[in-house]
Formats: sequence, C-alpha cells, structure tokens
Amino acid sequence: MEARPQAGSEPRSITKVTSKVPAAENTLRILKLLASRRGPMAASQIASSLGLPRSSVYHLLGVMEANGFVLHLHEEQRYGLGISAFELSSAYSRQEPLSRLGRPLLASLVDVLGESAHLAVLHGRDVLYIVEERAKNRPSLVTDVGVRLPSHLTASGRAILAALPKSQVRALYPNAAAFTARHEVEGAIMKYSALSSHLDQVRQRGYATEHGEVTPGFGSIAAAVTDHTGWPTAAVAVTFLEDKLPAQEWPVLAGRVQKAADELSARLHGRPGK
Repeated sequence: MEARPQAGSEPRSITKVTSKVPAAENTLRILKLLASRRGPMAASQIASSLGLPRSSVYHLLGVMEANGFVLHLHEEQRYGLGISAFELSSAYSRQEPLSRLGRPLLASLVDVLGESAHLAVLHGRDVLYIVEERAKNRPSLVTDVGVRLPSHLTASGRAILAALPKSQVRALYPNAAAFTARHEVEGAIMKYSALSSHLDQVRQRGYATEHGEVTPGFGSIAAAVTDHTGWPTAAVAVTFLEDKLPAQEWPVLAGRVQKAADELSARLHGRPGK
C-alpha cells in the first residue's frame, strides 16, 4: 500500500518532468503541492519543494492569484488555495467521477467473477455505497446505492480504514460506544484493540474480508482505491454466498478485486489502468 507523503516531502505525482509547456506544468505542480498540505506555504518553501527558481514561482503565483486559484495571506507571507480551486473541487464532486469511472470497472468485474460488486466511500464512521452492480441470478444485497453501514463491519470499510493513518482510525473510534453490531457472529469487532489488530492483517495481505457481519451467510472481499497521495478515497468490493466459494479460492478473488481497485486508482490519477 502506498504511504501518505511525510511532512516536508512532495507527493509522488509531483515530479520534475520535461514538458513542452513548462509554465503550465509548473502551475499544476504548485496547485498539487498546495492541495497536499494542511496549511498555506511561503513562496520560498514552494520553490524549494519543487526545485524551481524563486522568480518563476513568484511569477506563477501572481498569475494564479489574479485568477483566484491561490490566495496570498499578506500578514503571514504565505500562499494557500483560492476560491477558484474550491470551485474546481465542487465541480469535481458534482460530476461524480468516482461513480462514472467505477461503474464500468465493476461491471467488468461482475462479468468475470459472476458475483455482485459495489463501490463505497467513507462517510464519518460509516461507508456509503455509491455504485452496485448485481450479478445475474444472485440474491439482492443490503448494500444498495445510498445505503450506509458501519465501516468496521464491512469489507469495504475495513479496506479504507486500513489505508488511513492509525491516529485517524483512533479518532473515528474513540470508545466502545462507537462500535455497533448487526448480528451476533464469532469474533465480532466490538472494541478498538480488535479493530486495530484486524486492520494490521488487512495491511499485510492488501485486501479486507467480512464474514457474515452484514448479512449472515454472505462474505465480502474489498480493496482500497487511493488518490495521488495514497489517501483512500473509496473501496471496491465483491459479495458472495460463503458456502458457494471455498476459502482457498478467496485469494484468487481478492487478486481480481485488487486489480480493479488499482485500475480505478490509476484512472482517478488521470492515467490509463494497468
């Protein structure tokens, strides 16, 4: 799993490249860098992080400020993202790129596996299902579009939680009251120590599983979809009747799910899938 960038480092996707339009390339690199940080940055810090001349950075920041993409905080002598960048983010959400990009990948996954698949995002402590592709002659599931379920109970939620920093997971689950259960199952995750241990296993094998915690008799396998910084934006999952799929076949199924999640991650980055 790709790690999040450390403080003071540049996101993986922001690299020095040879471009026929260097000003446009460097403008995008500045925007990506600012978007990856928790707060505004000084122009000198931007120049140092990207390996650019300060004069070029000041010139580009001036043009970006005039167009609303960055905001100059005069008292702090730092630059942050401007309202135009926010408007781009809002437009991105309105266009539902995750759903649009994910749906054909899920449809292909269903065709290959013959099992139902879905795409979910984290919403507070819950996962919210945004795409479902139901396999032919397979029973309906509770994971329909718009449904929310506790993330610690689902394979999708566990895949996303495992890709988050542990401090973030702890903040989501501060006490026993944060844990709920739909059914009584053996080994149910009802406290943070159990969740933390389970997520360690997910990180080691690269995918998450669920055994009847959502619906008795049904199992799920999920893998995280990440953005350009390695932050989990969603999870791809497949759900099936456990008595129809022997345990020894789960890793093969997991490989298919991971491949679909990796391809969606690549498409979100603006690159062709693997």
